[in-house]
Amino acid sequence: MVIYHLISITLALIIDRVIGDPPHWPHPVRWMGSFITLLDRHLNRGKHKKWKGIVLLLLITMTVLLTSLLLSWGAYQLHAVAGILVEACLIAVTIAQKDLGTAALRVYEPLAAGDIENARYQVSMIVGRDTENLDEKEVTRAAVETVAESIGDGITSPLFWAFIGGAPLAIVYRAVNTCDSMLGHKNERYQDFGWASARLDDVLNWIPSRITTFLMMLTNRTPHLNRKEAFKRWYTDAKKHPSPNSGFFEAAVALFLGVQLGGVNYYKGIKSERAHMGISMRELEKRDILHTIKIMQRAVFAFVIILWIGGGIIAAAGAWF
Repeated sequence: MVIYHLISITLALIIDRVIGDPPHWPHPVRWMGSFITLLDRHLNRGKHKKWKGIVLLLLITMTVLLTSLLLSWGAYQLHAVAGILVEACLIAVTIAQKDLGTAALRVYEPLAAGDIENARYQVSMIVGRDTENLDEKEVTRAAVETVAESIGDGITSPLFWAFIGGAPLAIVYRAVNTCDSMLGHKNERYQDFGWASARLDDVLNWIPSRITTFLMMLTNRTPHLNRKEAFKRWYTDAKKHPSPNSGFFEAAVALFLGVQLGGVNYYKGIKSERAHMGISMRELEKRDILHTIKIMQRAVFAFVIILWIGGGIIAAAGAWF
């Protein structure tokens, strides 16, 4: 069965690369968002918000799990090829490599043309921070940091869970991540209600984020540091980030680019200071957006190769025993 999952994962990446996420097509993640909004409206009130948030999370994850299990099981009952194709389509909706790269290019192109206003608008589509007054360097930093962070939860984490449990676990991961994106805010409304979503998202990303970034450290050069120093700096910087997982991606990308990431951001006018990561060998430049896209692509390729190697070992062990 693991080989079926691997074939489905590979096909899903091809589907995502060719089609991506057309804005006017129906999409399960949008349906999840609508369901979450509905439950948020009815449950996020009164007392015991933390428990109500757990109820929401259970309702969302059980709904998508049962639906995807039924679809996958039904397809495999027809034929293995049908099962693989259905799984590939389901996994494809959980990843966003094409859309992530396209969104980053939409920021880079107006920057390259000197159109800072359009660049601010485009970056506002992919970040949560205030963008109205960002200069070229800060727009670039916002784009680079977002692509770096999204390598995990946007691509390799759902692929990891697809490897473990096929399309159903990939869909469950995407549901949890969507809950975290919509509810995991540290403000009065969501501090308690979004607690379960934020914590479970951290747990589900813990292993794949570390596998991915370790592979990134092995497959990218840090010319200003030797290998041992680079790994030490990467791990130290990652711990400075408020997220237990995203920091590993930002720290790695900062080292590869030879720049510093982090600094002051504003969220709805409220100042937020993030620790600096990386070593400032030069100033961040708009072309670093392109470099970060290439880092993302190499990371995904290396991750899939490791999945295939792991799957081969599991299959061989199963045949042996």
